[in-house]
Amino acid sequence: MDDKIKQLQDKVTQAHLGGGEKRIEKQHAKKKLTARERIAYLLDEGSFEEMGILVTHRTTDFGMEKEQYYGDGVVTGYGTISGRLVYVYAQDFTVFGGALSETHAEKICKVMDLAVKVGAPIIGLNDSGGARIQEGVRSLGGYADIFFRNVQASGVVPQISAIMGPCAGGAVYSPAMTDFIVMVEQTSYMFVTGPNVVKTVTNEEVTSEELGGASTHASKSGVAHKTSPNDAACLEDVKRLLSYLPQNNQEKAKKLPFVPGEEVREQLKGIIPDNANKPYDMHQVIHGIIDVDSFYEIHKDYAENIITGFSRIGGRSVGIVANQPMVLAGVLDVDSSIKAARFVRFCDAFNIPLLVLVDVPGFLPGTDQEWNAIITNGAKLLYALSEATVPRVTLITRKAYGGAYDVMNSKHIGADFNFAWPSAEIAVMGAKGASEIIFRKEIADSEDPEAKLKEKEAEYADKFANPYRAASRGFIDEVILPENTRRKLLKTFAMLENKTVVPPKRKHGNIPL
Repeated sequence: MDDKIKQLQDKVTQAHLGGGEKRIEKQHAKKKLTARERIAYLLDEGSFEEMGILVTHRTTDFGMEKEQYYGDGVVTGYGTISGRLVYVYAQDFTVFGGALSETHAEKICKVMDLAVKVGAPIIGLNDSGGARIQEGVRSLGGYADIFFRNVQASGVVPQISAIMGPCAGGAVYSPAMTDFIVMVEQTSYMFVTGPNVVKTVTNEEVTSEELGGASTHASKSGVAHKTSPNDAACLEDVKRLLSYLPQNNQEKAKKLPFVPGEEVREQLKGIIPDNANKPYDMHQVIHGIIDVDSFYEIHKDYAENIITGFSRIGGRSVGIVANQPMVLAGVLDVDSSIKAARFVRFCDAFNIPLLVLVDVPGFLPGTDQEWNAIITNGAKLLYALSEATVPRVTLITRKAYGGAYDVMNSKHIGADFNFAWPSAEIAVMGAKGASEIIFRKEIADSEDPEAKLKEKEAEYADKFANPYRAASRGFIDEVILPENTRRKLLKTFAMLENKTVVPPKRKHGNIPL
C-alpha cells in the first residue's frame, strides 16, 4: 500500500510541474487543460499543496463500487499567486464528468472553511455536469453544503469562479453566489436546464452555446463578468482580477509603488463636445485619470450604458462606476442599475474606494422599464451607494439630471467629495423640457412660440446648466479644469485613505432585491 501511495504522489508531483521543472508550455495554453494543468498554470510554481488526494466515493449502488478514483473528481488544496495565499479547487471532467458526489463536496467545503478561517481568497475552477445521479439526495445535500459556505464566505473573503467546461443544474448556483465569474469562450456553458429539457418542455430548439455559452451570459444575462478565449487566458484573467483585491474584508488591497510626477493630463481637454447632445466615450476620461494601463473592466458587454471596473490611482486599487454617453446617452435602466449596485457592494465589502463618473440624463422611460421594476431596481444602486462606507468621490463631467443626479453618488447620499468640470449641468431636467413646463403659458401666448421657447431655453440653461449654483450650496466641493482632475483625485484619495465610518447597529439592511 505504501508503494502504491508513493507512486500516486510521484504522478501528482509530475502533474504539478507539467512533466518537469518547467511550467506549462505555451502551446498547452491554446488547448483545453486538465484540472491539474489548470492549477499548475494558475499558481506560483511549486506552491500547490494538495488536500484529500486519497479520497474516494462511498457509493455502492449501481455498480459504483467498481469505479473508484483517487480524489473523486476534484483537486483541492492551497498555494500562492504572486506570493499571496489562495485556496483552490478544480473539478476534473474526466472522472464521472466532474459530477458532484458527497465526498467531492466535502473536499470543496474543507478548503472553503479553511479560506474563511485563514482569511484568503477562494478560487473555483468549475467543470461539472452537475449532481452525481447515482448518489441521489447525498449529492444534492453536498451542493447545499457548498451553497451555505458560499453565503458564509460572502463579504469575508473574495470568491472567484472560473467556468472552464460544462456547468449545469445545481453546479451553476455556487458560482452565481461568488463575487466574479469568468467563462471560457466556446468550451464552457452554464444553465439550470439543458437544451434537451428545454426542447421537451417548451419545444424550443436551442444549442448549448446559445442557451448558456460565454457570450450569452456576458451580453444577455449578465451572469458572466468576463470572458476569455481559452483556458490559459481565463486563468490569467483570474490572476489579474485578484491583483486588485485584498486577501479578506479586514485588509486593504495592496498598494503598488508609485512616484508622483507631473500629473496634469492635457488629453482630458476637449473630450466633452460643444454640443450637449453629442456623445463621447467615457473610457477616454477614465484612461486620462488612472495610472497607465491599469483599467480592468468588469461586465464589459452587459448593460453597456454604465461602465464598471477596477483601476489604480497613485498605486491604490479603486473601483470605477461611470455612465457611458455612447450607449443610450448614459441613462440608468434596470440592467445598468443592477450591474452597478452589485459592483459597488463588492467594493464596499472589501475596502476598495469608489470613483463615480457622472454624465446621466436620467432614468430610461417606457413601459418596458416600468413593468420590469425600474423603481425597485434603480433603488438597488441608490441603496448600495448610500450604504457604502469606503472613500467615495464623484466627478460630474456633463449632465446630472433628475433623480439620477441623486443616485449617482451625490453629496446627499454620503459621498465624501464631489467635483465637477465647467461643462457640468446639474438640474431637474434638460433646458428644453424644463422650459416647456415652466414657461408653457408664456410660450403659448407669444406671437412666435418657437422663438420664445428658444429664448426661455437659453435663459434656463444660463441659470441652471452649469455647476456653479450647486457649488454655491456646497453640493459640489470644487469646479475643476479637466486637465487637473488626476492631480486632484490623487490628493483626495490619499487624504481619505484612513476614513472610518461606524454604521448603525443592526443585523443587516433590507436592500430592495
